[in-house]
Amino acid sequence: MDVETKERLWNREYLKVMSCNFLLFFAFYLLTPLLPLYLDAQFGADKDTIGLVLSGYVVATLLVRPFSGFVVDCFDRKKVLVLCFFFFFICFTGYVGAGTLLMFGIVRTLHGLPFGATTVANSTVAIDVTPSSRRSEGIGYYGLSNNLAMATAPSAGIYLYNRTDNFELLFWVSLVLAMIGFLSSTQVKLPRRALVKGKPAVSLDHFFLGRAWLLAVNICFFGLCWGVMSNYVAIYGRDRLGITDGTGIFFLLLSVGLMVSRLIGTRSLRAGKLTRNGAIGVIISTLGYGLFALCLGEWSYYLSALLIGLGNGQMYPAMLNMFVNMGRNDQRGTANSSILISWDLGMGLGILAGGFVAEYVGFAVAFDLVALMQAGGAVLFLVATRRFFEKRKLR
Repeated sequence: MDVETKERLWNREYLKVMSCNFLLFFAFYLLTPLLPLYLDAQFGADKDTIGLVLSGYVVATLLVRPFSGFVVDCFDRKKVLVLCFFFFFICFTGYVGAGTLLMFGIVRTLHGLPFGATTVANSTVAIDVTPSSRRSEGIGYYGLSNNLAMATAPSAGIYLYNRTDNFELLFWVSLVLAMIGFLSSTQVKLPRRALVKGKPAVSLDHFFLGRAWLLAVNICFFGLCWGVMSNYVAIYGRDRLGITDGTGIFFLLLSVGLMVSRLIGTRSLRAGKLTRNGAIGVIISTLGYGLFALCLGEWSYYLSALLIGLGNGQMYPAMLNMFVNMGRNDQRGTANSSILISWDLGMGLGILAGGFVAEYVGFAVAFDLVALMQAGGAVLFLVATRRFFEKRKLR
């Protein structure tokens, strides 16, 4: 009976960690598609300035994540998680009080520090509470919580804004949700583990999983595409197609694709078919981004959302498992931070470059470039990354 309990994936602690993760991402991404509109309406910011302000949090996230992997691998993970979640929750108060564009940019940038640290800590805790025999499956389902939040939160934010026309209300809603997530994190119970000893004081593998460098380059391509799409889809839909209230539907279809794809792909992950899932995912995502860039009408706008969701729902969990399988057991935090660093680097470049390209050339060209980047990332995965992983994986 004890063995059966240990091997049960959907245990109480696993569900708690998934709930924390959902609330973390939901609170953060509730604001994502509306911040460009907010900066435009509230401060009169132009597109390249919006790109600079919004990319600030990614820079902060990139700075903190390598150290986050080291900290969660070497110290008490529960304490690290609770402390990081607390600062993540507190930072939402800054949005309410930011009265100038400069102050808002500072708050947004600083918020990236606890966001980056908390995502690493929470995902590493999720691996700790997942039975080893069901780890690939567990990682796949765990990722569904943040994918679902990243897809549904923007829809909820847009709905609330359309009903109330009140940005400040959205900031307060995010604050409350983050507080609930913080309180939930304090209730997680972790199995005891020995702290890492005998490692060199300074070592690159404390901060980044160097043996997975090609996977990191590849995921950076996909993060760039997601960064442009998720941050500028509302303005793109409004300016290119005249869609003023359809962004919520776009993200709803995106979330449906993510959920369906995650649920279907979990069985393959359990069977160890990581590169197969990844290949299917990058191909479907490429079709989605290509259709989005072509912009043939409203039908292509919405169909592309579904395809991008289906593709990313297959690709991301497969590549996360690939990172984990290329690290030692005492490098779980480093593996988690490495894929997140790579994804965030891509997102940051996408947000920044997308704003500049849109300002001087237009959103149509920006999303044409996104489609090309996605296609390039897909070719890299199919031609080189799959073989790279098979040669270097440890389990």
